[in-house]
Amino acid sequence: MATTSPTELQNFINGSYEAPADGQTEPVFNPATGEVIAHAPLSTAADVDRAVKAAHDAFPGWAAATPGERALALLKLADAIEEHADELSELESDNAGKPINAFRDDEIPFMVDNLRFFAGAARCLEGRAAGEYVSGYTSIIRREPVGVVGQIAPWNYPLMMAVWKIGPALAAGNTIVLKPAETTPLTTLKMAEYAAEILPKGVLNVITGHGDPTGRALVTHDDVNMVSLTGSVDTGKWIARTAADTLKRVHLELGGKAPVVVFDDVDMATALETIAGTGYYNAGQDCTAATRVLASKKVMDDVVAGLAEQAQGLVLARHHARAAQLGPPARAGRGLPRAPA
Repeated sequence: MATTSPTELQNFINGSYEAPADGQTEPVFNPATGEVIAHAPLSTAADVDRAVKAAHDAFPGWAAATPGERALALLKLADAIEEHADELSELESDNAGKPINAFRDDEIPFMVDNLRFFAGAARCLEGRAAGEYVSGYTSIIRREPVGVVGQIAPWNYPLMMAVWKIGPALAAGNTIVLKPAETTPLTTLKMAEYAAEILPKGVLNVITGHGDPTGRALVTHDDVNMVSLTGSVDTGKWIARTAADTLKRVHLELGGKAPVVVFDDVDMATALETIAGTGYYNAGQDCTAATRVLASKKVMDDVVAGLAEQAQGLVLARHHARAAQLGPPARAGRGLPRAPA
């Protein structure tokens, strides 16, 4: 970040920033340097309740908006993210340790395209006639928004995962309370700030904090109608069990492994490039990263030697360096910070 003093972050509720109810915050680190770059709210159940109330109150108006109106809002948000690509890239690079060019060149275009896709999808939802089963009546399927959606995003793609969550939910007429990972909240809050110029108050709310108590309060809130998580298998299991008590709908994208099988007849150059590219991209912090390689005995030695050579060719540098492919290295004499428990 350009400034040296930490930014004092606040929750974004009902169209504006709000301090946490009890004033408690925690440091947010630049993983390349160990520097504290911000302080983020440790939101309580009271903060969650305020955000959910804002989303609940905004829901009738947003649900009644025409598909064209919702589509236009998403298109404007896509334009805003594209317009502020440099600012977002610096924030994400400093907060998540990503090579800045990888975020600007790969993630920004992808999330902009996603929002534009869902803007189009908002105008293509249809009811389907089911037929006449009772004389004088026609049964149809009517698609309606669910209500308030509580969303929990991870730290490996902080803004891109947030966009993946808000795009379809907003397109369908739902309102949102989104909790980014406690370690990487900067870009999500900044996006909410842009969205406040586009969306009605309360449609998109962002609160920060840990899984407990913030995430727990969000998942168990009576006025949250659906929960969406990208996170661990254990957390997903807990959400599924908890949501069952109130019949909340759930959307779970959970952690996994992506094995690669290498057979004897493989084109070795292509295999090595692909495995290295998918395994090391984003420092391997990806649910589809090539984390297991199962190679036949005949090609095993070639695979091991080739992947070592691929790794040696990667550029490990500070995240703002133009040539950086992996980052960040810790500053000499300092370890990486450990997130508070």
